[in-house]
Amino acid sequence: MHALIVIDVQNDFCPGGALAVAEGDAIVAGINTLMAEADCVVLTQDWHPAGHSSFASTHAGKQPFDTTEMPYGTQVLWPDHCIQGSIGARFHMQLEKDRAQMIVRKGFRADVDSYSAFFENDKTTATGLHGYLQERGITKLTLVGLATDFCVAYSALDGARLGYDVTVETALCRAIDLNGSLAAANAQMREAGVTLA
Repeated sequence: MHALIVIDVQNDFCPGGALAVAEGDAIVAGINTLMAEADCVVLTQDWHPAGHSSFASTHAGKQPFDTTEMPYGTQVLWPDHCIQGSIGARFHMQLEKDRAQMIVRKGFRADVDSYSAFFENDKTTATGLHGYLQERGITKLTLVGLATDFCVAYSALDGARLGYDVTVETALCRAIDLNGSLAAANAQMREAGVTLA
């Protein structure tokens, strides 16, 4: 069985959003086509409380895209984005979200960020997705969405580590590409056995 994991296709990551990824909206039609063909569709949704620890605004003297040290490692500080219940946190209007069989909300714990669909950034706090996929008998994953070099890559690496056959459809992803982060993420994914299609 095969699942399509659609990562964070939300207003704040699309043009005009608080943490816009260039051409983030250009992938929506292609994702809708893939969703219509998939055995299982899972959407992830960044879902931060106001004042989240990953927001630059919660750290005196810090600007978006600065870094800080958290108990779980180095954290990029972001503009305030995908705040629970906000328009920015909603899925892109044209995304056919009714095709989803599960929605995984992540980043809702105020003290730890969450890029991966499987684990918070502490790499131990699970989202519950792995258990769901196991119950469904899923062994193959295709990942699409935003952004390639953060939430998609972290999800792909965790999926491979958990034993799934993982493919990232790069044409249906877009990257932030912060200081070479896209090349680094692609190299890590290839090394982990992820297929970049």
